Amino acid sequence: MSTTESVHRCVSEERLRDDITTNAEFGAIRTDEGHGRTVLTGTDANRRAREYLVDRFDAAGLDVRVDAVGNITGRWVPDGADPTTRAVACGSHLDSVPEGGIFDGVLGVYGGLEAVRALQAADADVDRPIEVVCFTEEEGGRFSNGVLGSSVASGKRSVEDALALEDGDGVTLDAALTDIGFRGTDRLDASAWDSWLELHVEQGERLQDAGAAVGIVSAITGTIRCAVEIEGEADHSGSTTMAERTDALTAASELVLEVERATNDVVAENGDTVVGTVGKLDVAPNAINVVPGRVELGIDVRDVEYESMERIVARVRDCLSTLETDRGVETTFERPYDIAPSAMSERCTTALRDAAAAMDVPSLSLHSGAGHDTMHIASVTEAGLLFAPSRGGFSHSPREWTDWSSCATATRVLTAGLATLARE
Repeated sequence: MSTTESVHRCVSEERLRDDITTNAEFGAIRTDEGHGRTVLTGTDANRRAREYLVDRFDAAGLDVRVDAVGNITGRWVPDGADPTTRAVACGSHLDSVPEGGIFDGVLGVYGGLEAVRALQAADADVDRPIEVVCFTEEEGGRFSNGVLGSSVASGKRSVEDALALEDGDGVTLDAALTDIGFRGTDRLDASAWDSWLELHVEQGERLQDAGAAVGIVSAITGTIRCAVEIEGEADHSGSTTMAERTDALTAASELVLEVERATNDVVAENGDTVVGTVGKLDVAPNAINVVPGRVELGIDVRDVEYESMERIVARVRDCLSTLETDRGVETTFERPYDIAPSAMSERCTTALRDAAAAMDVPSLSLHSGAGHDTMHIASVTEAGLLFAPSRGGFSHSPREWTDWSSCATATRVLTAGLATLARE
């Protein structure tokens, strides 16, 4: 029996659904529509999700390891395989945004586990160990800007720096992981892997619109996040004339519009992969009868071309200089989050594309506008990213939904792709 036939027969949609729906109970929230959960790193809900995953790894005969920042790995060494051979890895994350959906990250973790179970059941001819990974704090909901566990695994951040990160209440990642029993030892080293595949929900409508069952990702957009503060002068709204004002909010409004203009200028030249967003605005003192004295802005810029992102950031800095001159405000600019675009490995994308074609699964080549752990892993080993369709494009919301049959189809493609990579 071919690997393709074995995968079709041995991937269990019911088993995959049971794992995902059980995980959905951890941190479940009440919602009028859909299925939601809130699972922040180091919380009780996160502990329960991790413990269930470890139980499922154990049941499948995987060797479980937890590293110092809480990354969990389940390792399977096939009969006859050399355990010292570089492994093929797959996985994603189990944490969520506040009031998020039940598939984001979870499909990648349990799709990876189901792939291993299917290969075991099929007695597949694979020569490399396969590891299934759950990364810590991908969403960045409590301790970081996101993709924390994979940044440590790829060597972009030290274990010590990660463990010292604090949440809004001053609790460190070290203390939170210790509290839930998932402060392990050593560091997961992604550069030791032969290759990596991640299965994720698309979080958009391109697959749905194209009638494609899976998406083969060519590149993940880079992300630059800027933190800007504009300092004006708070004054009485009634007794301060318009000419006497140094209004931080009107200055900030000009910056918001400049981000939009700058991004649209790049879109006009390079296409619509680039996006720029002012998604955070804090105004002080935020009173209806006070001229705003200070505004803090959060700016998010993404594209598959780093130079395009840099052009928008340069426009931001030019705008701040102009605001200081024309409006008399003082400004500060920081760039705390800067990740370059990541191209996927041709070897990995070919393995996924060939797997889909062999199963007559319609696929679409596309880029990812959202960030994923894969963008860090791609910097240290060959990597691929596979999408399953998101109904209506909803994500980071209880309305997030991927049909169970779509989850199983994407998992079958993932399984065949892993088998190909593990035989090379």
